[in-house]
Amino acid sequence: MKVLVSDKLGEIGVQMFRDEEGIDVDVKTDLSPEELKGIIGEYDALVVRSATKATADLLESADNLKVIGRAGIGLDNVDIPAATKKGIAVMNTPGGNVVTTAEHAIAMMMALTRNIPQGTSSLKGGRWDKKLLQGREVFNKTLGVIGLGNIGSIVANRARGLKMNVIVYDPNVVSEKIEKAGFKSVSLDELYEKADYVTVHVPKIKNTIGLLNKEAFAKMKDGVMIINCARGGIIDEADLYEVLKSGKVAGAALDVFETEPPGQSPLFELDSVIGTPHLGASTREAQTNVAVAIAEQIIELLKNNTVINAVNVPSVTGELLKKLNPYLTIADRMGRLQAQLIKGPIKEVIIEYTGDFQGLDMSPVTTALINGLLSPLVKEAVNAVNAPVIAKEMGIKITETASQGSDDYTNLITVTVITTEMTNVVAGTIFGKNDARVVRLNNFRLEIIPEGHLALIHNLDKPGAIGSIGTILGENNINIGRMQVGQEEDGERNIIFLRVDTPLPDDVVKKLSDLPMVKSVIPLEL
Repeated sequence: MKVLVSDKLGEIGVQMFRDEEGIDVDVKTDLSPEELKGIIGEYDALVVRSATKATADLLESADNLKVIGRAGIGLDNVDIPAATKKGIAVMNTPGGNVVTTAEHAIAMMMALTRNIPQGTSSLKGGRWDKKLLQGREVFNKTLGVIGLGNIGSIVANRARGLKMNVIVYDPNVVSEKIEKAGFKSVSLDELYEKADYVTVHVPKIKNTIGLLNKEAFAKMKDGVMIINCARGGIIDEADLYEVLKSGKVAGAALDVFETEPPGQSPLFELDSVIGTPHLGASTREAQTNVAVAIAEQIIELLKNNTVINAVNVPSVTGELLKKLNPYLTIADRMGRLQAQLIKGPIKEVIIEYTGDFQGLDMSPVTTALINGLLSPLVKEAVNAVNAPVIAKEMGIKITETASQGSDDYTNLITVTVITTEMTNVVAGTIFGKNDARVVRLNNFRLEIIPEGHLALIHNLDKPGAIGSIGTILGENNINIGRMQVGQEEDGERNIIFLRVDTPLPDDVVKKLSDLPMVKSVIPLEL
């Protein structure tokens, strides 16, 4: 079996591969996409950090690849759906560098506050700019932490040790959990209003791209300072430049950028900006931790079919995985469907297994479901191993029940998600040996293949409603691949699931929503 290390990896990890009987390792860094595509078909495993882009195009040529291992947390550079479709496990090392990244955020805050980079530069330039570089104390100042995941919680704890007042906004964690940790839970607007410093620790997903923009900055205190050691793109750099120039924002400490390397960014023209070249995870300890972890995980998979820390495959032995695979698929899809339908922080998840599951241990299925539910919300932190732990940290209660009888199906998995704002029920089953189907959504009975580009439409059960929907889609050259219609028990409303060939553009969603007999339109990706 052959392993390719395409990015710089700690030597201890490379040596672990070399020492393992039956495994050959090649270290080939700085390959162009074309060069990598030309050789990827030879390898069973690929080890990356952040430089290599494991795109769908690359994976088309990866005929023997069984696993992609990321020595670190972030997987922005790996096309996970494409890897899953090819049957490639995608692993990361979620615990290896959280302390390192959190410490870097604190270091950046302190360096920004006390003008340390500027002072060093002036001294090396032969100047003594003592009067020009007056700083401030962090003591008794308010730090606003956006995102209380693994890294954000460490930053909050370290800041508390500096005697700062810590306030937290995290839409996916119930306020009781935040308060129990010793921090004040606030709304995003309240955080902007009260914070002297704002630090972001959220994944880069659709809802967080451009989170800190001109509207957000306008709500903040005059003289606020911004720290970003999470992901580039969460802060709108053009808007940040304007508020730094105006003085509304007093300073910014950036470890990550919209484009990396950023080149000659206008931000670098400003003395109020300090930056580092994505060094959040760059310590000897962290690089050793992630190198050892990813080598151990890949060796276990290649030699024993045991999956550890995968983001797209639950952690189970190879033999059990074969038996559970259909249930893992439907559980993951129902979790992802729930994540796109619910509103508000999750309080409780109830999973009911009804029917004949042949005595199988269904705990990996529960993990797959929680992983699917949380992945869109806490993209980088959650995987098939730590999903239950993350759920617990978020204050989510997980309840499992099992019973033998099922009148309609041989086996049925029903998932009830209770949030602070709503309760949502989804049920699914397996037809034959492997065909996953969603068969219930709240009071609606239907039959959905849970994959691809979907749209959920609630409409009045009146003549012409479905025709008007089809007309809008036809006028916009969107082909309907499949349509399922379910009727509410009282008969007043229909629910329509459409599978379309391409994602619905925002303007088409608006046109559909404006139809007189349409109540709501929710685009879905599964």
